[in-house]
Amino acid sequence: MINENKNVFLILLILSLFTGATIEFSEGSTYVGIFLILAAAALVTRIRLTETRTIESSKLYISIGTFIAFADIFYNFRTNSQLGTLDTMVFFLGISLIAFGINNHQLRRMGEFGAYIAGIFTFLYLIFYTLFGALEIKFFHLFDHYFVLLPTVTVIKLAGIPIEVVATEAVKLSGVEDMTIVIGGPCSGLYSMFLLIGIVAGYSRIEKMNFSKTLYLLGFAVVVAYIANLVRVIILYIAAYSYGTEVMMSVHTHIGWIIFAIVAGGIMYIMNLKTGNNINKNKL
Repeated sequence: MINENKNVFLILLILSLFTGATIEFSEGSTYVGIFLILAAAALVTRIRLTETRTIESSKLYISIGTFIAFADIFYNFRTNSQLGTLDTMVFFLGISLIAFGINNHQLRRMGEFGAYIAGIFTFLYLIFYTLFGALEIKFFHLFDHYFVLLPTVTVIKLAGIPIEVVATEAVKLSGVEDMTIVIGGPCSGLYSMFLLIGIVAGYSRIEKMNFSKTLYLLGFAVVVAYIANLVRVIILYIAAYSYGTEVMMSVHTHIGWIIFAIVAGGIMYIMNLKTGNNINKNKL
């Protein structure tokens, strides 16, 4: 059980590094992206796999996973587009399905966990971003304004920093330079929320947690993700006010996946405690 929990933590950290590398390649530093990829690769070698029983490999899952991963890379190559968060998760889904199809108990367990994370993220993304966009539902404008922009502006005003709401998703900040900051897209924090929902759902399914406890942890993950994103946006305001646009954009690139790794690690620790307590109670 200890080795399996350690593997789950390693997978989570690898996912965080891989997501961070994607963000760095598209918005930040290529060198930092390469470093994160190498770090993720090094952590893969730390996963300890112990064969516990003989199981047959599934050519179907391996074939589907290979097709998904290859199609994702091929599409981005042909369209000459930058890798985004959705591309990362689709690729991760393909790799997870390949692992789930291999005849190794630990690999299949890790593959199942990864498939839940990537599959749920992709499903929620397609609903909230693709479907809502096609139906012209203004969910994000309302969410960004009332649940992200207004709360963070209130906190910043209490700190004595001059800030003014100038549009539904924009604020004007006067610091070392006057600037207008748009709060939208990744600033909504929904990406991290989707990932954490996938992590909780996948872990709950693998560890056979009861339904009520799963709902509790899902609610907890959503609240924590929301609060963490507010902290992230407040940090961006402070960086912009104190150091200007260039520093703020640099912080914007790096801080998101770092906060995600910390928050996700904390939630995984809580879930491990819950699982451990259940095991101890069963032994008693």
